[in-house]
Amino acid sequence: MSGVIDAFNEGSVGIIELARPEKFNCLSLEVHNRISDARTKFESNREVRSILIRAQGKHFCTGADLTEVKGKLNDPAALDHFIASGMKNLRALETSTLPVVVAVQGLCLAGGIELMLACDVCFAAESAQFGDQHAQFGLIPGWGGSQRLTRLMGQRRALDLMYSARWLKADEAREVGLVNYIVPDADLHEATLDYCQTIGTRSRPGIAEMKRLAREGADMTIDQQMRLERDAAVRALPGNDVAEGLDAFEDRRKPAFKC
Repeated sequence: MSGVIDAFNEGSVGIIELARPEKFNCLSLEVHNRISDARTKFESNREVRSILIRAQGKHFCTGADLTEVKGKLNDPAALDHFIASGMKNLRALETSTLPVVVAVQGLCLAGGIELMLACDVCFAAESAQFGDQHAQFGLIPGWGGSQRLTRLMGQRRALDLMYSARWLKADEAREVGLVNYIVPDADLHEATLDYCQTIGTRSRPGIAEMKRLAREGADMTIDQQMRLERDAAVRALPGNDVAEGLDAFEDRRKPAFKC
């Protein structure tokens, strides 16, 4: 696509692949813009049912492009644009109508963990290590890391990870809720692709609605959450995908969703 990422389809899966292995796939403004362009393209393609984010080389992503950051330190407007663009891009991934799966190998640090946190499901290779290095270099997260880590891990665990800048191996990352699946390094791409292709057999509107419910309900009371889900279910039940799903259940066959 541009030399900093590759974006392409494999069946129903839209793949965004970080392509700067010589720079440990660090995130520049251009990388963020290209990820955003690819996401938008996949969302508008009715054949795409999920997005898979992965990376070339030994490591997933070691954070922001600090050379670029350093060059903006004396330009507040440029620095704000860099932070705001990255935050907007990750928020758009988080709220995408498509499920977003991420495959992590090697190091996933700082801005890399912020990218991973904006995704819905995380596969980790056995080699994967996760950490937030901001405090180690006098920085603070700027792409949502402090907020998403706290929501996902709880305040004590999140603060410990940020204060200490220590690295979590894949099994500990799964234990604290950062990772869903751990697979051998050699199987990472096949396992994530298989998972995404399974998602591709589901109802695209149904998956999108479940993702919306999970995100929007997070800050609601339980009564508000129940109302949110009730309203969504009432809207969805008369739909074509529901009719196809119920017919398939009665016929003892797999549904063939057209949406």
